[in-house]
Order: sequence, then C-alpha cells, then structure tokens
Amino acid sequence: MELTARYGLEFNPFLKNSKEILFEGTEYTEAKFRLDYLAKTKGFGLLTGAPGRGKTTLVRSWSAGLNPSLYKVIYTSLSTVTVNDFYRNLAASLGAQASYRKTENFHIIQEEINRLALDKRKTPVIIIDEANYIKNAVLNDLKILFNFEMDSLDRAVILLVGLPQLNNTLQLSIHEPLRQRVIMNYNIDGYSKEEGRAYIEWKLKKAGCTDSVFDDAAMNASDGTARVISKLCNASLVIGHSQSANRITSDIVMQAINDSTLG
Repeated sequence: MELTARYGLEFNPFLKNSKEILFEGTEYTEAKFRLDYLAKTKGFGLLTGAPGRGKTTLVRSWSAGLNPSLYKVIYTSLSTVTVNDFYRNLAASLGAQASYRKTENFHIIQEEINRLALDKRKTPVIIIDEANYIKNAVLNDLKILFNFEMDSLDRAVILLVGLPQLNNTLQLSIHEPLRQRVIMNYNIDGYSKEEGRAYIEWKLKKAGCTDSVFDDAAMNASDGTARVISKLCNASLVIGHSQSANRITSDIVMQAINDSTLG
C-alpha cells in the first residue's frame, strides 16, 4: 500500500515539491492588505520574516493576482545573481536592451519605468527576494535609481523581501534617505497553535483527505513555521506508514521530532 492511499491522500501535501497549497491565515491576510496598500500608493516596501514563514509563497500569490493591464511584475532574487546581473536583468525585464555598463543601465531602467508609467499607464512592481543579501552600495543605488522628479512622485513599487535583519541594515545612518521612503514595513510572525492546526487540516483537505489523519495530541506539535510544520508532518506520515499505523499519534510525531533533532 502506498503512503498516500493509507492516509486517503491524492498526493502528499507536505512534500516540498508537491502541488502548492496556499493557506490564508491571519498573517497572510494582514500582509496582503499591506501589499495592496503598497501597490496603490507606490514607493518602497519591506516584507520580512524568519526562514520558512512563507514570504516567497505569499509574494508570488499576491503578485499573480495583480491586474496585468495595470501592473508589470518583475521578480528577482539577490541570492542567485551578481550586482551587475541584477541591473542587467532589471533592464531586460522592463523590456529594454540591457547594457554591460551600470551607468547606462541606470538610464535605461529609468527611461523604461517612465515609459511604462506615463505612456502605458502601468505601474512596475519590482520584487527583490532574498534582499538580506543586498549590498550597502545597491541600497544607495536604489534610492537614486527610483528618485523621480525630486522625490515628488513614485512611479514604481519596489518590494524588498528578506530576513528580519534587513531592518537592521536599513537602520544604518547611510540608509536614512532610503528608510524615509519606506511606506510599508511588515514582519510575518509564526502561526499560533490554532493556526498551526488549521494549516495542517487545510493541507490535508486540499490533498483530498476526508478523515482525521492526526490525533488531537499529535496536532499540538506545530511550532508556528510553515516549513517546519510541513517537514514534521511529512516525517510523521513516513514513520506512520512504515509502522502500518492508520492514524498519526503523538508518539509517532515525537519520534519524527527526535529523528529530525538527531539528523
């Protein structure tokens, strides 16, 4: 018998590469409200959270829901590109022929943002994920790059997404001008015990499960981080299946916790 068949699942919803299931808890709702405000107002925004809190999933879901006739979304991750690549990619993503010179790309990027905002009436939404890797020089560049008409008008949304220490970086005095431009700053907290349970139940439901797989006591092991909860649930299902257990008990969950601690 397959694991999914034992637990009445169409697929394992807790695997990293399984079908993405969005859980719209309190934090998601609040963050989306802030992001919608940023999209309407334009300017700089900051979205932070500890690893595994679902920042990237949230941002991708939110940006996918923006009206493509009003917004042009550009997504990049600073963990996978060099600084020069970042500017070249940004210029190319805006629809321009990128240069290999930074100063030329600055000019190209500003021209394309103007063209989108003024000619096409579209707001560029530039999402910079893994922004905790950002260099001080790049932060200074961003302030200059998007400084239109002597600070009087923002024509783009620039969303920095990263770990909470990104706020510490922006507290440096050299970043005071940029910090003053930040109009949205939100940190994603972890799930409460109740939301952790709701997260597990929602995942199971969306995977076609109609029965209770986890005992009530087993559900209390949720620690508030989506990534860790999913990892623990998957490990518990694997152990339960190996023991031919049709329900996941607190003992099985504790074994999964101990295995992950030892591993």
